[in-house]
Amino acid sequence: MITIGLLHSTIRGDEKLILEAAKKRNVTVKLIDIRRSIYCEENPLNHIDVALERSVSTVKGMYAAYYYESKNIPVVNSTAVAAICEDKFLTSLALMKARVPTIPFGMAFSVVELESLIASIGGYPVVIKPPEGSWGRLLAKINDKDALEAVIEHKDVLGTPSHKAFYVQKYIQKKQGRDIRAFVIDGHTICAIYRHSPHWITNTARGGVASNCTVDSELATICKNASIAVDGGILAMDVVETKDGYIINEINHTMEFKNSEMPTKTSISGYIVDYCLQIAQTQ
Repeated sequence: MITIGLLHSTIRGDEKLILEAAKKRNVTVKLIDIRRSIYCEENPLNHIDVALERSVSTVKGMYAAYYYESKNIPVVNSTAVAAICEDKFLTSLALMKARVPTIPFGMAFSVVELESLIASIGGYPVVIKPPEGSWGRLLAKINDKDALEAVIEHKDVLGTPSHKAFYVQKYIQKKQGRDIRAFVIDGHTICAIYRHSPHWITNTARGGVASNCTVDSELATICKNASIAVDGGILAMDVVETKDGYIINEINHTMEFKNSEMPTKTSISGYIVDYCLQIAQTQ
């Protein structure tokens, strides 16, 4: 019988749904709190067939994943996928290399270079984001040079080193005050939601309201291509509708989904468990 090791910190509603889905399938899940674990050669290894990384902390989750992979235990998602998706600039580069439509972007390290970068991607407004982060935190919509200088000064003085690498995207006006989050497993888009908000940030963690989005062939195709670009796995794609079609904004490798199962009438947690079993069986 296959045992899934659920690497976790806090047990959120998402992880509870995964545990329920596993129970329905008579699949054994071993809870592994990475905050209470020791990773060294002498430490007895938990007997698991596949590790599902669900830590709130990206740093802790990555180190735990590296450890299990070093022991030849497959991790979902793999560290290769996580390394790309946890960094927005690396994600954009992967999409660009694969010719998957994405938002015009760039990176610079000072105000002078940022001004040139902004001009090259079509001018203001733009969005400045930390390369790493989630839940729509520390984003800034920049409408002019004065705002740019103020935000960069704050980041220079108060930010961590990663916040002083200035990742910029062209601001795209979201159609009907919404964007799309598509849930993609092994290249297959199982369901999607619209995230509605009067604010330009539509994350449900910031108050965005979810409703079902029908997956058409165009959405399925761009999500499949984006999945291939970052080497697959269990992913959530943030997609923007434009007059020229869909474009990918970001890709999340440890997505939250508890608010999306009801509007989509899809057991995302069930798909996650099934994919873990598939990975374990192919080893």
